[in-house]
Amino acid sequence: MKNILLEPFDLAPFRSIENEHFKPAFEKALEAARLEIDEITGSEETPTFENTVEALEFAGAHLDRLSSLFFNLNSAETSEEIQALAQEISPLLTEFSNDIALNEALFKRVEQVYEGMDQLDLNAEQQMLLEKKYKYFSRNGAHLSSDKKSRLRDIDKELARLKLTFGEHVLAETNRYEMHLTKEEEVEGLPEDALETAAQLAASKGKEGWIITLDYPSYIPFMTYAKNRKLRKRLSIAFGSKGFHKDELDNQELVLRIAALRHERARLLGYDSHAHFVLEERMAETPTRVMEFLEELKDKAKPAALREFEMLQSFAREEDEIDQLQKWDGSYYTEKLKQKLFDLDDEKLKPYFKLENVIAGVFRIAGELYGLSFEEVKDIDTYHEDVKTYRVKDEQGDLVSVFYADFHPRPGKRGGAWMTSYKPQYKREGRNERPHISIVCNFTKPTKSKPSLLTFNEVTTLFHEFGHALHGMLANTTYPSLSGTSVYWDFVELPSQIMENWCFEKEALEYFAHHFETGELLPMEMIKRIKESSNFMEGMATLRQLSFGFLDMAWHAHDPSGIEEVKAFEIEAFADTQLYSDTPETCMSTAFSHIFQGGYSAGYYSYKWAEVLDADAFAYFKEQGIFNREIAKKFKDCILSKGGTTKPMDLYKAFRGSEPSLDPLLERAGLLKKTA
Repeated sequence: MKNILLEPFDLAPFRSIENEHFKPAFEKALEAARLEIDEITGSEETPTFENTVEALEFAGAHLDRLSSLFFNLNSAETSEEIQALAQEISPLLTEFSNDIALNEALFKRVEQVYEGMDQLDLNAEQQMLLEKKYKYFSRNGAHLSSDKKSRLRDIDKELARLKLTFGEHVLAETNRYEMHLTKEEEVEGLPEDALETAAQLAASKGKEGWIITLDYPSYIPFMTYAKNRKLRKRLSIAFGSKGFHKDELDNQELVLRIAALRHERARLLGYDSHAHFVLEERMAETPTRVMEFLEELKDKAKPAALREFEMLQSFAREEDEIDQLQKWDGSYYTEKLKQKLFDLDDEKLKPYFKLENVIAGVFRIAGELYGLSFEEVKDIDTYHEDVKTYRVKDEQGDLVSVFYADFHPRPGKRGGAWMTSYKPQYKREGRNERPHISIVCNFTKPTKSKPSLLTFNEVTTLFHEFGHALHGMLANTTYPSLSGTSVYWDFVELPSQIMENWCFEKEALEYFAHHFETGELLPMEMIKRIKESSNFMEGMATLRQLSFGFLDMAWHAHDPSGIEEVKAFEIEAFADTQLYSDTPETCMSTAFSHIFQGGYSAGYYSYKWAEVLDADAFAYFKEQGIFNREIAKKFKDCILSKGGTTKPMDLYKAFRGSEPSLDPLLERAGLLKKTA
C-alpha cells in the first residue's frame, strides 16, 4: 500500500492519509532522524555552530511535520483509532526526545561550541539558538548520572501517556453527556437559534424535543438564558464534574500522578519544584514573582468583585427571590442585569455578527494593519469538510502563509479554541519557507433557517485566535524553533490578546458588524453600549481568572506528595478567591486541560500577564490611531516577525520604548476607579 506520509510533502496531504499510514511513517521518520543525529555525533570535525548546532536544529524536520499533523488531528478530528495510535506513538517520540537530551556525545559537541561562543562571530539569532540548544540539554538531564537519566526517561514516558489519557477522558465525558428535554417550559428563555440547534440535534438522533450538550455553543446559551434553575443546576454540575465520577473516566488519580511526576522530575534536575523549572524560561522567572503578580491583581480586583457579587445577589433576590446565588445562576443573572443596565442583549447583537462577515472583517483589519490579503481556495486538502483554506499574500503578491480555519464543534473535536501550525516558517538554502497556520474554534453551526451567528464573546475569541495566527503567519526568522509562536509562554498571548481590542472600536466594527438579513450597520448606540459594558462585572471575571492561576501554582510550585484528595486541595487553593459556595459534585482540576494536558502547567498566570502587555501596547495604538501603519509596522517588525530570537522584554521595549505599565489594564478593567 502506498503511504503518502513516507514521501516529502509541503501541504499536508489530508485526503490521501489513512490511519494505518501513521505508525510506519513515524517509525521511518524516527529512523531517519536518528541517522541525522548519528551523523552529527560521529563527525570527526571540530564542533562548530554549523556542523553541530545548526545541523541539530534541522535534524528530524520530517518527524516534526508528521508530529504536528498527527497531534493536531488528535485534537481536531480524532477517533478511537487515532487515540489508540497516539498512545502507541507518544512513547516513541518521548523516547526519541530523551535519546537526544541524554546523548552525551551530542551534548559535549554543543557544550564545546557554547563554551567558545565569545570567539564566534554569531548574530543575535544564532546566539539565541546556541543558548537554547545548550539549555535544552542542561535542563533535561545532560548532567545527570546514568541511573537518574534512566529514571528521567521513565518519568517522561509515563507523563506523555498520562496527559493523553487525561485529555481522552475529558473528551469522552463531553461527548457522552446529553440533556434531553421534551417540554416547552424546560427550554423557556432559550434564544431561537439555540432552540433550533438543539431541536436539530435531537432530530438527528431520532428523538423529539431538544438535546443540550456540554459543547460550548450548546452549554453557554443554556446557562445564560434558560429560565429553569433546576436544569441550569443539572447542566452546570455535569459540566463541572468531568473526570470526577469515580468511574473509568475519572481523572483524580491521573491529576495526582501527573503532579507528583512533574515534581519528581524537577527535583531530579535540581529545581525546587515544577514551577521553578518551568518559570526559569518565562518572563516571570520565579514562582515568587508570579505569586506577587497574582496577589497584586487580586488586591485590586477582589473589592470590586465582592461589590459586584453583592449587586448580582441583590438583583437575583429582587427578580426571583433567590436566597443564595449559586454558580449556575451567575451567567443567567449577569446577562439579565447587563440587559437592564445597558439595554444590551447578546441575542440582539448576534444578527450583526454573521461568521462570514466577522472573518471578512478580521481579514480586512489585517490588511489595513499589515498589508495582507486572504484568498479562499478549494485546492488545498483538509481533514474535514467544515475546514476553510486560504492563501495569504503581502502587498507585493508574494505568499505569506497558508491558512486553515475550522470553526464548528463535532464529536471528534475537543472543546475550546486554539491556534496551531502544520509547517513552521524558516530560512534554508536561500529559501524562506512560509508557514501553514490553523485556527480551530467551536462556534454555533448554521441551522436550516440561519447562518452561523456569533455572540460577541465568540467574536473576541475569533479575533484572539487570529492574533495567534498572525504571529505564526508573519514569522520571519532563520530557525524553526525560534519562529512564530515559539516564544516564552507568558509572551505568546500578547499578539492574540491585543487583537481583541479592535472588536470594541467603532472604526473596526464598521468593517463587519452588519445585520445578516438587512445589511444594516450595528447602530452606533449599540457600539457605545458594547464599549460601556466592556468591563461589566470585570472584578468578578478577573478574580475568576486569577483563581485558576492560583490553582495552577498550588499544584506546581510545591511538593504535591502530601495531597490526598484532589477536591479538598482545590477548595483550599480557591479559598481566597471564592465568591460562590462550593458545589461538592464538581471539581475543576479533573478537567483543567490547560495545565494537565496542554502546555500551561505553572503558566496559567500568562493570560493575565499578557493582558498587562496588551493593554499597554494597545494604549500606544490608541494614542496614534488604531489603524496607524507606522505603529503596526513597529509591532510587526519588533514582535510578530521576530518569534523567539530575542528576549521578550527586549522585543517589547523595542516596540513600546519602555517596559509595560499595569495602569492601562486596571483602567480598561475599570479597577482603578473601583478601588480608588
